[in-house]
Amino acid sequence: MKHINLNNRVFGFNNDSPFVLIAGPCQVESLQHSIDMCGLIREIAMTYEVPFVFKSSFDKANRTSANSKRGAGLDLSMDIFEYLQKEFDDVPLITDIHTEEQTIISQVVDIIQIPAFLSRQTDLLVAAAMTNKPVMIKKGQFMAPWDMKNVISKIEHINDKILLCERGASFGYNRLVSDMTALPIMKETKYPVIFDATHSVQQPGGNGTTSGGNRDFVPVLAKCAITTGIAGIFMEVHQDPDNAPSDGPNMLRLDSLDKLLSELVELDEVTKNGFIA
Repeated sequence: MKHINLNNRVFGFNNDSPFVLIAGPCQVESLQHSIDMCGLIREIAMTYEVPFVFKSSFDKANRTSANSKRGAGLDLSMDIFEYLQKEFDDVPLITDIHTEEQTIISQVVDIIQIPAFLSRQTDLLVAAAMTNKPVMIKKGQFMAPWDMKNVISKIEHINDKILLCERGASFGYNRLVSDMTALPIMKETKYPVIFDATHSVQQPGGNGTTSGGNRDFVPVLAKCAITTGIAGIFMEVHQDPDNAPSDGPNMLRLDSLDKLLSELVELDEVTKNGFIA
């Protein structure tokens, strides 16, 4: 299994390193909100000695409705991410891009994320790889797990610091399902695999002008995924998801993170000791 070292965080399943937690609010809402969320999640992660990467999006370009809030925008978010880098110098940052021009964000974050809907966009993938930052590619909801080999081949000759992320597959209208066999299949690429536990419970467009979801199933899917020996868990976390500007129904409540993380750590240790195949 390939490994990616980032600020002493190791992405890649082995018995010497714990899984990595990638977490944060769906959108960049403000500087203070980002500081609060990063600090609080970091504190919980430190309790269980889980490496933590802070995630938040500066532009939600693939919203259900044109009237939906899209985030703080590139310019303000660059200032926010730059502040977070200085305030929490032990916490790597990840955010997603939707156009080649947005790769400028690589100046203030540590990992570039490619959204699932854009996972086959060659020019975007190449532009992200050219930043020489690690690139996390979310598997499209319309793709089979073995299709990610073709995505990898587009950029690994430029930049092989690649992470793959599973976030469920389309199953009829407004529904996603999580096929846990996708995780070991994606691991066959030898690149680190991350499981997105919150977007996997999303119901795209399920509320008409917004996406629905059911956060009650986040712990179920996260615990199933960790037993497959993946490199990390991705979860969008918010202190008040019911009033968040996006993805509220499927974001994990901040006050639920401590218990879930403790359970994931226990399962991760059992998995690495060889009791789970």
